Amino acid sequence: MKIAVTGNPGVGKSTLVRQVVERVPLSAGGMITAEIRKCGRRVGFSVRDLATGTEGILAHLHLADGPAFGRYRLNLRDLDEIGAGAIERAIEETQLVVVDEVGPMELHSPRFVRAVERALAEAPHLLLTVHRASNHPLAYTIRHGVDHLFRLGRDNWEQVLAAILRHLTAG
Repeated sequence: MKIAVTGNPGVGKSTLVRQVVERVPLSAGGMITAEIRKCGRRVGFSVRDLATGTEGILAHLHLADGPAFGRYRLNLRDLDEIGAGAIERAIEETQLVVVDEVGPMELHSPRFVRAVERALAEAPHLLLTVHRASNHPLAYTIRHGVDHLFRLGRDNWEQVLAAILRHLTAG
């Protein structure tokens, strides 16, 4: 079962993924992102390996090197080693591969793109969050090629969570 979730920034896609991982009776691995906040302001994003707990910096305001995305600079090393590495291991070792998120920053990494393409082809179950408007071929493939695509909003959050859990636990 391949499931993708899209929606506006801040609607709760990553929170939804964390809730699915906590509740679904499948072994899960892969990567998850989160905001890094300092004094109430977002200063960057972290990337975490679900299986090992290893965490790094995906992007940050204060990075000196790396491709620029708005106010942030991308940390390709952590994205590749922690994020893409977690996806690659999850394909081999878990029932549910999680990729949060397939967005403009992450799509800048060829290793990440290859790992997600492999997960789409090989993972028994896959849960991704995908940027709602990216024109990248992989984002387009995900939005149009998964078994179920959910557009998350604040008004349907609980219903989407319940539907995903149903799909991942069905016989």
